[in-house]
Amino acid sequence: MVAKSRNKIFIKIIATVVVGMLTTVANNLINNVMKHLMPFIIVIVFFILIAIFILALYNYKLKKRIIDAGPLDETGLKFLAQLSGSGNEAVKWGLLLLFAGIGFVVLEFVPFSAEDSPLPYGIEMIFIAAGFLLYYLFLKNQKNSDRL
Repeated sequence: MVAKSRNKIFIKIIATVVVGMLTTVANNLINNVMKHLMPFIIVIVFFILIAIFILALYNYKLKKRIIDAGPLDETGLKFLAQLSGSGNEAVKWGLLLLFAGIGFVVLEFVPFSAEDSPLPYGIEMIFIAAGFLLYYLFLKNQKNSDRL
């Protein structure tokens, strides 16, 4: 009877050690992969930002040429309105970045284990979803005020 209980305790200890070792190996592997991938991710983001800037610049030049060309007919006005967008994109991205930043600030004050816990991801997603919800309410309020 005593031997069986010792064996169970020994097996639990070995299982705990093995799980701890596997967790450490997995964390080290993830950290090493991220260290190698981070330069590529930064380069990709850099080129995406350059592409966004170039597109905005060409849209501006195209709008300026259309306006400088003279009076516009109905089709030209629709195209110009479509090209310039509704103006709500800046509000959307501003709200999303604001709420994402607030989520990161809240994470600084919440105690959690960074390796094991999905809590930070959940908190950040809740704040980003709140930003989307506020943007939706903003658009809904804007449409209601346009009807009046």
